[in-house]
Amino acid sequence: MEPLTEAVAVPDHIPPQAVYDFDMRHDPALLANPHERVRELLRDAPPVFWTPRNGGRWIAIGHAEIFQASRDPETFSSGLMPREQMQAMLAMMPKDAPRIPQATPITMDPPEHSKFRGPLQKTFSPKAALARIDEIRALADELIDKVIDQGHCDFIPAIAEPLPVTVFLKMMGLPPERLPEFRELVHEFLENTTGDLMKGAALSRKVADAMLDDILARKDDPRDDIISLLWATEIDGEPMTLELMEDYAVLLFVAGLDTVINGMGFGIRHLAQHPELQEQLRANPDLIVEAAEELLRRYTFTIPMRRVAQDTELGGFTLKQGEWLALYLPGADLDPREFQSPERFDLARENKVHIAFGAGVHRCLGAHLARVELQVLYHQMLKRLPMFRLDPDQPASFHSGNIIAFDSLPIRWD
Repeated sequence: MEPLTEAVAVPDHIPPQAVYDFDMRHDPALLANPHERVRELLRDAPPVFWTPRNGGRWIAIGHAEIFQASRDPETFSSGLMPREQMQAMLAMMPKDAPRIPQATPITMDPPEHSKFRGPLQKTFSPKAALARIDEIRALADELIDKVIDQGHCDFIPAIAEPLPVTVFLKMMGLPPERLPEFRELVHEFLENTTGDLMKGAALSRKVADAMLDDILARKDDPRDDIISLLWATEIDGEPMTLELMEDYAVLLFVAGLDTVINGMGFGIRHLAQHPELQEQLRANPDLIVEAAEELLRRYTFTIPMRRVAQDTELGGFTLKQGEWLALYLPGADLDPREFQSPERFDLARENKVHIAFGAGVHRCLGAHLARVELQVLYHQMLKRLPMFRLDPDQPASFHSGNIIAFDSLPIRWD
């Protein structure tokens, strides 16, 4: 197990009651049983607290506080630094230095954000997601066929990774056979949670370079994919540029290759622990839609970061300009102030309005596609496999940072 990151000194303006020692990456209890540790945080820490780990940062775990910050991009910015500072830094780069792609539009605030998000809306609309149901179902069956006679598998590499990643690569127009290479690259990208800007810049360039040949090929040979669609898009009447294509590609690559995998992992883990729920959903598959929503609420797993753009108050504490705030969405969806008995999976729960996909202007663009993929996966797993359970000899393993993510999830049905 990795050691905890080194603790930094507590700034003078932060009172003792705001401080709670929690390492987002290496907390042992988090990596042993993630959402039980989140419930412990909700019991023991304030809804907004400051931790000396991970370079020192604020963490919001309360639903109301996260919702407030998510809907106030002027105060809580998605930009890595103020625009003027970014432009000054880029101007200092050597003329022959490789260009640094900016993940667009996730690192933007309004009004620029909506302008650059607009071209992607149609591709990720509910109608576009539903149009892929047959393709997703066929791929799920193909992956299940490969393991069904074994009586067991590690669900993450066998099904959870190749299913949404293959769908995404096809949507982008990237070769599915490069899946292992792209997954390794996205792991490397997401490992950089220390705020090392130079390392982050180098990784963004590496991601863009991995897709560059395909991006250039689609310009002269357009097909039915997202890269071709973007090449045909104009922003403010201006034609698409290679630079902006790289920016879009970096965002879509990172967002598309790591999130749904973990939603699938937590859902299948819960089903494997609850045979009575498996029986209920097998008997009445129409309940899978509701089950998928409640599973997303119960096991939310993403943690977006925000930069405090101006001095403000949140959760009763003063946050200073330039500090970092982690929106710990798993806490929001387990907050007992928002959900009655939040630890209970309840198919009949009246309030299932989770924020697993975020809130405000940066609400997840791929939410409709993710929902379709999750529902199809649960349907086919329950239809094709006998009762499955966790492997008692091989516990699930996790890693964490800006996503609470699976390394492995061994299950058995023999």
